[in-house]
Amino acid sequence: MKGGGGGGGVGPAKRRWRFLAVGVLFLVVLSMLVPLGFLLGLHNGFHSAGFVPRPHTTTSGDRSNHVDNLVRKLGPTLPKDILKHYVNEAKNETSSANATRKSQKKKGTPVPPQVVLQPLGKRNISGDGGKAGMKGGIDEGLRLCELQYGSYCIWHEENREDMKDSMVKKLKDQLFVARAYYPSVAKIPAQNALTRDLRQNIQELERILSESTTDADLPPEIQKKSERMEATIAKSKSVTTDCHNVDKKLRQIFDLTEDEANFHMKQSAFLYQLAVQTMPKSQHCLSMRLTVEYFRDNSFDQELPVKYSDPTLQHYVIFSTNVIASTVVINSTVMHARDSMNQVFHVLTNGQNYYAMKHWFLGNTFKDAIVEVLNIDPFIPDFYDKTTPSHLNLPTEFRVSFHGINNASAMHSRTQYISIFSHSHYLLPEIFKNLEKVVVLDDDVVVQQDLSTLWSLNMGQKVMGAIQICSVRLGQVRSYLGESNFHKNSCTWMSGLNVIDLARWRKLGISETHWKLVKEVSKKEGSAALASLLTFQDLIYALDNDWVLSGLGHDYELSTQSIKKAAVLHYNGNMKPWLELGIPKYKVYWRKFLNPENQFLNECNVNP
Repeated sequence: MKGGGGGGGVGPAKRRWRFLAVGVLFLVVLSMLVPLGFLLGLHNGFHSAGFVPRPHTTTSGDRSNHVDNLVRKLGPTLPKDILKHYVNEAKNETSSANATRKSQKKKGTPVPPQVVLQPLGKRNISGDGGKAGMKGGIDEGLRLCELQYGSYCIWHEENREDMKDSMVKKLKDQLFVARAYYPSVAKIPAQNALTRDLRQNIQELERILSESTTDADLPPEIQKKSERMEATIAKSKSVTTDCHNVDKKLRQIFDLTEDEANFHMKQSAFLYQLAVQTMPKSQHCLSMRLTVEYFRDNSFDQELPVKYSDPTLQHYVIFSTNVIASTVVINSTVMHARDSMNQVFHVLTNGQNYYAMKHWFLGNTFKDAIVEVLNIDPFIPDFYDKTTPSHLNLPTEFRVSFHGINNASAMHSRTQYISIFSHSHYLLPEIFKNLEKVVVLDDDVVVQQDLSTLWSLNMGQKVMGAIQICSVRLGQVRSYLGESNFHKNSCTWMSGLNVIDLARWRKLGISETHWKLVKEVSKKEGSAALASLLTFQDLIYALDNDWVLSGLGHDYELSTQSIKKAAVLHYNGNMKPWLELGIPKYKVYWRKFLNPENQFLNECNVNP
């Protein structure tokens, strides 16, 4: 009994001691975790309990990815490996350039230009606006911007506005700096007063900026508040703090700001591309009005089929879906012609714009010239396969940057927009079976001189007369042309103004050659349109460069003298003259061929 009674008394006592032991062990572990947690918090920049800076939450990563996808969809049709190819070249650009220069010094031969299909490289801006040439990091930043976004960066720099709401921006900068110093100052016990002042100023600026987005919204006493914050920041800088913490905080703020800036840059570039590729509202209005009027009253619909196929006349062909653009081309050509009676213009468009075009050109006269509007859709042959678009294609433009060397120590870069025939151009022999010679004009050109001498041009055995660009040769863009056979020293050529011998075209089977090359080159994704460069290899008659001045759609630095001297102005590039984004000083040469008194233009607000 005693033994049993004694055993029952000892059990609870042991359990109590066991609980106490567990509790002591827990306290020991907790005492170790608290300092460890404090040290980790100090390393990560914990803030005092008195003030917690507003967290910077951003979704710029997701937004940037979304905008990136949209920009890629609206960007120029280029092979997917172009940027990858350029980036790889860019990494070795400095070393390869230095090695090339050294080797050229030894050999004593000029350095051939290096070509990459990429956005515009470095560029010094020195136009009428008095902008200084950009140097150093800004110049490099512009180059990287143009690599990714192309002519958007040129437009952005030329249309840069003076800084607005400078006080709001100054307050934001002060707030960033104050937030960076606050965690470090708050950890110093002897700086309680400074910590309190810093916290109050931060909270005050946060409240003001939450209610104000422009300088006009700021309260009257904002200047004093800014000076008070400036003085508090100066005191914080004079306090001995851990520079590592301040540097870390400033870097965090910088990264957040940089992400936001990158997002807005991508967003702005996307909107620029959208504006470039979207039909302006006024032109959409014009097309709809003309279509309605055509079906309402077509009593003046008079055709002259005999002249349309008369090989003794001068036939001009224009591929276009833009009413006013094709009007400017025809009007400028007729106005400078010695004899417009022999001129016949064929405007090839699609079914969507056919009736608007037809009503417009039948309702307007162009001296003694006649205009035929053709719907190209019925001419599309059955042998179009899945790799060939079965609709009207306008000339394709490619952005090409090429680098050359002026001397042993200086390097310059320049960008060109090369426009190339589309698949639709290879239907010309089928559409105009009775014609032997035509002149093809892009709808983004303005004619300033008589073109009749082109009809007496002796091109020998060549098929087409065009402006050649020998600074870019086929061998320099071979990575985009697949494995097809070509002469690497052959010059590239431009559409815009092209004289075509249709008789020789049919004899040599140019169209069949093109379709064959399309199938070969299309195996390299995105390069099918570049088959045109190979189709006319060794078949180009080089026109004198005085015939055409290119670049009015992207180059701000063309001289007035060269513009007046050229027979044809080519607005190749993204900034077309009928867009609001067009270069203002070049628009005057285009707008003067529109009739400001036209009823449809005024009703749709086409005229500025």
